[in-house]
Order: sequence, then C-alpha cells, then structure tokens
Amino acid sequence: MIRKDFMKYNLLLLSASLLLSACNEQTTYTSTTDIPVEGEMVAQLTSPPFVPAPVGNRKATKLSVTLEIIEKEGELADGTKYLFWTFGGTVPGSFIRARVGDEVSFTLKNHPDNKLAHNIDLHAVTGTGGGADASLVAPGQQRTFTFKCLNPGLFVYHCAQAPVPLHIANGMYGLILVEPEGGLPPVDMEYYVMQGDFYTEGDYGTQGLQAFSQEKALAEKPDYVLFNGKVGSIAGDKALTVNAGETVRLFVGNGGPNLISSFHVIGEIFDRVQVEGGKLVNENVQTTVIPAGGAAIVEFKVEVPGSYTLVDHAIFRAFNKGALGQLIAQGRENPVIYGKQEAVPYQVTGVREQVSGDRYQVSGVRGQESGNKTLAQQMEDGKKVYQRTCVACHQAQGQGLEGAFPPLAKADYLNADVDRAIETVLKGHTGGITVNGKQYNSMMPPQPLTPEQIADVLTYVYHNWENNKTVVSPERVKKVREKR
Repeated sequence: MIRKDFMKYNLLLLSASLLLSACNEQTTYTSTTDIPVEGEMVAQLTSPPFVPAPVGNRKATKLSVTLEIIEKEGELADGTKYLFWTFGGTVPGSFIRARVGDEVSFTLKNHPDNKLAHNIDLHAVTGTGGGADASLVAPGQQRTFTFKCLNPGLFVYHCAQAPVPLHIANGMYGLILVEPEGGLPPVDMEYYVMQGDFYTEGDYGTQGLQAFSQEKALAEKPDYVLFNGKVGSIAGDKALTVNAGETVRLFVGNGGPNLISSFHVIGEIFDRVQVEGGKLVNENVQTTVIPAGGAAIVEFKVEVPGSYTLVDHAIFRAFNKGALGQLIAQGRENPVIYGKQEAVPYQVTGVREQVSGDRYQVSGVRGQESGNKTLAQQMEDGKKVYQRTCVACHQAQGQGLEGAFPPLAKADYLNADVDRAIETVLKGHTGGITVNGKQYNSMMPPQPLTPEQIADVLTYVYHNWENNKTVVSPERVKKVREKR
C-alpha cells in the first residue's frame, strides 16, 4: 500500500515537473529567433485557388520548399494568349504554408527550356533582397538558400530580377503564409485569390498572342485586371464553392505591379480582416484595400445560399477588365436573413417628359402611340431609345461587354428568333444565354417601353451591325405581349 502511494506521488511530481517545464519553455522565447526546431518535413505546395492543409499545433521544423520557374504560354481570356513567367506553372505561383519558427531550406529551379534568369524575393524573409541575391538562377540551374520564419503573417513573393517590373507584370508572384504558434483558428473552407494587372499591345479581348506593352505599363493603364491570372478563372464551373452556414477564409494578395485593389465580395460583409496580412484585425468590413505587393486575410460566414461575386470595387476593373470571381453557396434558404418577392407593375399616373432644352411637360400616359411610321422614322426614333436605354450595357456599336453583357452586333441569338427578342425586352431575362458561341450569365430587367418604342429600338438594332434587317411593328410587339 505504501509502495503504491509512493508511486502515485512520483507520477504526480513528474507530471507537474513536465508541465512546469513546458510552461517555462514557452515563456523563455524572448524572440522568435530562439524557437527551436524539431525534425524535418517537405512543404506541400498548391496551385490557386487551393491552399495546403493548416499547420495546426505542430512544432517548428526544418521545412524544405522546392519551387520551379516555368516560362509558358497561357491565356488571359478565352482566345487571348500571353507568354507568362511563372512560379510553379501558374499565375499566381504556388501557395506556400509555414509557421513561425520554421527554418526553411528553399530551392529555386529555373527550367532548362526557359530563356531568362530569375530569382525570388519573399517578403517573409529577413535578409538582403528577401532572398533575391541568394537565389539568382540561369536557365538549367538551381540554387538553395535558408531562412527562419520570424514574423507570422501573409506575405507576397515575387521575382526581383531586372527589369523587376517586367518580371512581375508577366505573372511572377505568389503568397507565402507564416502561421502563428498554434495555427490560425479553424474555418470550414480556405481559398487563394491573387489580383494582378496586365498590359498588352492589343486592347481587352483582342484575340491571338499578345505582347507586353511597356508604354501602357508606364502609364499604369492596364488592359486586364484579373484574379488568378485569367478572365473567369474563379467563375462559372470554376467558381469557389461553400455550403450555407460555413465559414470561409480567403487569402487575398495583390501582385500589382501597379494598381491598388479595393477587394469586395458582393452580398457579404467580412467578419474579420487581418489588415495587410499582419496582426491588426478589423471587423465588420465591407471593402478592404490591398496595396500592390501586399495581402490580406478575410473571413466571413456565408449565412444563405446564393452566388457571391468577388470584385475589385474600382468597378470598371471588374466589369470591363476582368476582375470578377464567384463564390457559390448551396443550402437551405433563410428568408429571415434574406428574402425576395417577384416584381409587380409600378404604375405611374404622371411622368415628366422632356420637350426641348430644360422644359418638361407632364403626361398622363407615358409614350403615347403615334401611328404608322416610315422605316427612316423608326430608325431615328429607335436610335434615341437605344442611346437612352440600351447603350450603357450593349455599347454604342452593339459590341456588349465581354463576360457581362452579350453583343447585339451580328448576334445569332437575336437574329434566330425575333419574337424571342421582343419577349426579352418586354419581360426581361435572368440566367445564362449563349451568343455567338460565348456564355453570358447576367440579368436584363423588363424595359418600361411602349410597344411602339420596342418596335422602333429593335428595328434600329436589326438594321445595324450586320443583323438581318427585320422591321418590327408595334402590332407584332402587342401580339407577343398577349401571346406569351
């Protein structure tokens, strides 16, 4: 009995000693430089939009990272090719995940088929050039350098070989995450998104292989502003996915080389933002600013299902230059949080109509019918309706907006079925359509136009831009309205 009590006492004493030793071990690190490492491991690298597994509670270790530089032809948009310089074969480059205290052995390889020398500057590195002077490699060479992760945070890496702006502009950037001791708090889903601006000799959407434009880059006037290196890279069937009720963490970077990003997710509010990827946390944020060469960690809970659009809220960049992505959430609706009803007619009994100059008159009924018109009269009146109602989305020459609004010029969808076109103007359209072989997924609301105005504007469209020269009458519009 005495021997058993003595053994219990010794076990308790040993446990207390180990606990005290562990506590003392954590409190003795006056600097992250002093954090010891245990063992070795090879880093898992991932291509965007995916990230490696969280570090969790693992101890600091000797971490081996190998990254290959690949110069390759890819696409900025469907049919628009570009010669990218990449880390790991993608734009942005592979995502690297470490923890504070890790001792990293970093090997940079320059593929033998490449044409240029490259290096790497990791903003997570404390040392000359962030590793640039220790990593310069010609084609067919590899080089290794080491560094210790002293600061937790989300950091950009990029090529720093002269001319530095050109290397970055061609896609040579990515993110490295250094997690704090104990790791980041768990979430349901994590994704990797990085913005970049691209400068090409041809304008946005020009087909074929495009060369880099030094003139546009110096003027800071990009043709493309993109998430993950291509128009639509995280949209449609490549959209990020989540279930309603889950929490999402986005690691968002900005490779530049020039523009500042105003990152926003339409329909969501960021619960937490680690500002510039550092320790400072902001809460309940609508839009967060990410400088060129910077990053941010944003977190939010997706409460209801739907399609949430990722944008640079310098909004022409989103709808005209490609900075659009999607997060698709599946799940059960919650009308308490978000509910919607069908549209109902809005009846106006008195409408101001401009007569001339700044003079207005009020009529009881908007857009009275004016009887039969000649084709020339329809064209003239239809042009006025088009410029007032349609030009913002479909543009002055009917070319539409790439990825957002379909073209009306030489449009197979329009020419194939005139009654369908009339119905679209009358009732609007929601969901995907294919025009001239390209998919569009946007909403056109019903247009508050009279049958005469609809007939005029469609006649104008059909007689322009290589369409089939159909003449649409108010009577035909009325028949479609009554029939459908």
